[in-house]
Amino acid sequence: MQGMQGLIDWIVAKGLSADDIDDILVGLAERLEEMGYPLLRASIAMPSIDPMRKGFSVSWSRSSTMSIEVQGHDSAGQELFRRSPISYLLSNDLEFGRWKLPSPADQETFPLLQELAGLGATDYLMKLIAFPGETALAGVGFSLAVDGPGGFSDEQIAGLDTFLPTLALACYRIAAMRVATDVLAVYTGVRTSGRILNGQTRRGDGTSIYAAIMMADLKDFTSLNERYAPDDIVAWLNEHFEAIAQPVEDAGGEILKFMGDSVLAIFPAEIDNPDDACRRALSATMTVLRTTAQLNSARAIAAKPEMLVDIVLHVGEVFYGNIGASRRLDFTAIGRAVNEAARIEKLCDALDRNLLASEAFVAHVLDAFEMLGTFPLKGVAKPANVYGLISADLPDVSRL
Repeated sequence: MQGMQGLIDWIVAKGLSADDIDDILVGLAERLEEMGYPLLRASIAMPSIDPMRKGFSVSWSRSSTMSIEVQGHDSAGQELFRRSPISYLLSNDLEFGRWKLPSPADQETFPLLQELAGLGATDYLMKLIAFPGETALAGVGFSLAVDGPGGFSDEQIAGLDTFLPTLALACYRIAAMRVATDVLAVYTGVRTSGRILNGQTRRGDGTSIYAAIMMADLKDFTSLNERYAPDDIVAWLNEHFEAIAQPVEDAGGEILKFMGDSVLAIFPAEIDNPDDACRRALSATMTVLRTTAQLNSARAIAAKPEMLVDIVLHVGEVFYGNIGASRRLDFTAIGRAVNEAARIEKLCDALDRNLLASEAFVAHVLDAFEMLGTFPLKGVAKPANVYGLISADLPDVSRL
């Protein structure tokens, strides 16, 4: 079949060049229509390795072109999946399902099939293709709905087995790349994941950069662990880490490390003009402090303990790259500036301040801070001038 071979050749080429599965699906639907499939709807569904979604489906329809449906990890997402044809096939260890529409009264139906029948569909089928391995990226589901009087012909159904393995490989290539990109970004940050994917994977790979540094530490975390259940501690910790991470990302920074109850973030800067990076770091810090106060107010109402945060802001040169063992690396930032920030953070309790800044940082946001004194830092030869906010009122950093 020249038409089928042409379709397979097109899928191979598209699978090597496309970045999105929906790009393949649009062209596939157009070509199947040209080959005589009276398509009403076509869909590709896949599981996902993502903290925000368990799976997704991309659908083409004759009337609305493209739509994307995401299944979350929550109960609503589970219920959505349970009431789908793909769930029926998986739970019954089936690889193929076909439903004549409208469904007979004695045939199990699903909301999707009822919707398609209302649009005039006469036949619906789904084919599952499994991927080997033990990851959550377990396979792909491909479905078609047609509105021709007789539904699918035997030849059309046979044609699926001819091109679907090629389509599955194309989807796997795109999905695997998306997993590598998205999951790596979740675990290492967007900027860092980009460097890793570009080949900075050897121990010692990296560069010196100038950056504003935020070091945040949750207070009295050890004592909370003594008094509360681990599930509660993890939930509260995640709330506060979210309160720190989102403002950092919004201000163009990147979380490099969650270290127990501490966070290290950087805001890359121009070495000859770090003012912007320092202002962004301070802006993010102000948001963190406000959000933390709101979390603790809500927690107090619920008779739960507060979790305060101490933050230090600094600026300087750091090594940004791979550190660790040959087969277990950490892409992070180290250097004198990071060490100094960590040492200054230890002064928060003694000075009764939850925000301190170095002299180098304050030089770029002069109106926000006042000097608190000069203090020796463990392991640092020169005593440090340490600064705190001028008042308890949070400054408008856009005017600094």
